Amino acid sequence: MRAARTHRRLGTGSASLFARLVRQVSLEARSSGEVMACLGQEHVPLGRFSPATAARVQELSVGLALGEFASATGEANPEIEALVRRLARHGLLEYRLARSLEGEDEVVIEPQVPDYWPRTAQLDRREVLLLSRFAYLRRRADQLVLESPLAPALFRICDPKIGTMLACLRSPQGMEQLVDDFSCPELLGLLVDSHVLFAADPARDGTSRSAEGDEQLVLWDFHDLLFHARSTEGRHANPLGGRYPYTGVIAPLPAVRPRWPGRKVDLRKFSRRDAEAASPTVKLLRERHSTRSFDHQRPITLEELSRLLDSTARVQAKWRSHVDDGSGGPVVEYAARPYPSAGASYELELYLAVHECEGLGRGFYHYDAARHALVPISVRPPDLEAMLVGAEFAMGAPAPPQVLITIAARFGRVAWKYSAVAYQLILKDVGVLTQTLYLMATDMGLGGCAIGSANIDLFAKMTGVEFHVEGAVGQFALGRGTSTEADEH
Repeated sequence: MRAARTHRRLGTGSASLFARLVRQVSLEARSSGEVMACLGQEHVPLGRFSPATAARVQELSVGLALGEFASATGEANPEIEALVRRLARHGLLEYRLARSLEGEDEVVIEPQVPDYWPRTAQLDRREVLLLSRFAYLRRRADQLVLESPLAPALFRICDPKIGTMLACLRSPQGMEQLVDDFSCPELLGLLVDSHVLFAADPARDGTSRSAEGDEQLVLWDFHDLLFHARSTEGRHANPLGGRYPYTGVIAPLPAVRPRWPGRKVDLRKFSRRDAEAASPTVKLLRERHSTRSFDHQRPITLEELSRLLDSTARVQAKWRSHVDDGSGGPVVEYAARPYPSAGASYELELYLAVHECEGLGRGFYHYDAARHALVPISVRPPDLEAMLVGAEFAMGAPAPPQVLITIAARFGRVAWKYSAVAYQLILKDVGVLTQTLYLMATDMGLGGCAIGSANIDLFAKMTGVEFHVEGAVGQFALGRGTSTEADEH
């Protein structure tokens, strides 16, 4: 976990932060006092408020200064702040940094997580700042955006001078000089709070991997952490999943690749055998399918769950070995399991969100593979419900799965050994474990379904472990399938 830092506050700069509604969102105040956020045909209820509050928050279409939620008499108005906070939780706000309400945007902050609220780290003129090695600038259409997989928001850069400042921060820069040159300490504090910038120790090499103060980040290559954060749910606001974004742009590829030219070697004559003569493994592979509807009158039992976990993920052997680097390197521990793993790392852990299981209470559990035991983890009921409902939505199922298995990775187990390929090796391990779960569920007469993504931010909240230390990399729905469900492969 990141260590908290305490700083003395800088003097106030000349730029201010304003909250405003994201494009295509409007507010509707009804006669009953109910305020609704409208986005196309969707209406999000925000609660009942006084007419004065409903009128005041209409200013959000242009911008409302943060921290100035006051009535016409100058007294604080907690209703306005409550309404603005609710809009923020629904991801309906962005924040603009400008010299005045009517002035040009210098930076626009786009939240990437639902609970983001702008905070300015307290800095003083003795600080030395440096751009995080995970931060990057890119073109998005005709905009320039500053992002980081560590940041809960992205920063849309509107003022070219700010791009110059960011370029300077490739090497350590003193706060005093930065403030004198750019006169925008609010932005610097916002970037530090979002882990886009960090306060470097002048006595140390600020460009080293350990400079950011988190030893777990040392293990991550830039592209791996970016891939993890952007290819899953929870830490970005981009469209995700089966949205068919290129319909009408590019024709879909055929299911089977067009054949290469040349004389073929026909293998069918070697494969002609009676289906009854097929081996049990062949039969199992052919019977494997995805199950999305589960029989809630006959949930999976604890005995069945125990057998499945024992057969797919239990530790089978332990040993130690010296690193083979020619110089008698450190001793590394290994613990083999039933599926293959890159470098015998076996970095994957199973966490179970239990909805229905005969003999086991509803809750969130970690599977202790060495002791073949389930260890309960205390979580907020709304978080457990959100995880189960998320799986239901991802599968397009009529109800949550009986048991949702989240496959998490202890990233350091793989990254400690491998460079540049660590994350893709982890995903390959997820693939073979998923197939192992499929085959065992099929063999036991149970149903299973792989889920394409997981909410890594929600998982981090439920476990209390930061997303880059041990994070969700896959999910698998499990239960007793309904007899009427149409099989899908």
